[in-house]
Order: sequence, then C-alpha cells, then structure tokens
Amino acid sequence: MASVDECRQALQELAARLDRHAEAQGRVDLERTLACRITDLDTAFHGRLDGGRLVDLTDGDDPNAKIALSTSSDDLVALVHGQLDMAKALAARRVSIKANPFDLMKLRKLI
Repeated sequence: MASVDECRQALQELAARLDRHAEAQGRVDLERTLACRITDLDTAFHGRLDGGRLVDLTDGDDPNAKIALSTSSDDLVALVHGQLDMAKALAARRVSIKANPFDLMKLRKLI
C-alpha cells in the first residue's frame, strides 16, 4: 500500500505533466473542481482543473467537486507512473470517475 505522501507526490507529478501538456497543446476548455479519494487510506485530495492544468492541490475532500476520482493508493501511483492503463482500470473497476459525460470527453484530451 502506498502512503499518503506517495499519493500526494503522484498527484503533484500529474499536475506537472498536465502543465507540460497545456504548454505544448494549448489550453483545454475545462474549468472544474476535482476530488481524488484514496479508498484504502481513507483520505482525499482536492484541487481545480483550470484550462487543463491541475492547480490549488491540497489535502482533504471536496464533497461538491464536479469531478471525483476514487481509487486505491497503489492504483493511483501506478496510473500516474504509466504502469496501469486508465481504460483498463476503469473497465476493471479499479478506478471510478464521477463526472458529467461532456467533462469526461474533455478529460480524455488531458490523459
């Protein structure tokens, strides 16, 4: 099981990757609050997607987040490090994403 610090680091790496993607590909029209719930650690992180960038990432849940991702600590770290395919993880129910269908289509551009 990955630690809370390893999950936080993985999300910071994801934020850096999204920054690079936004610089290379341009702004993505996606302005939403985001929560990442780590099921096996009973913890969460939240932030905002702003133009395809993950900003204001902090500890704690946002029950009103427009996009909510739930997964285990190990699966979060594996996803960020490219060791777990998002589509396969969703199909196997290792990852759950709750979002508006239109937001999901925009998220695909970021991943």
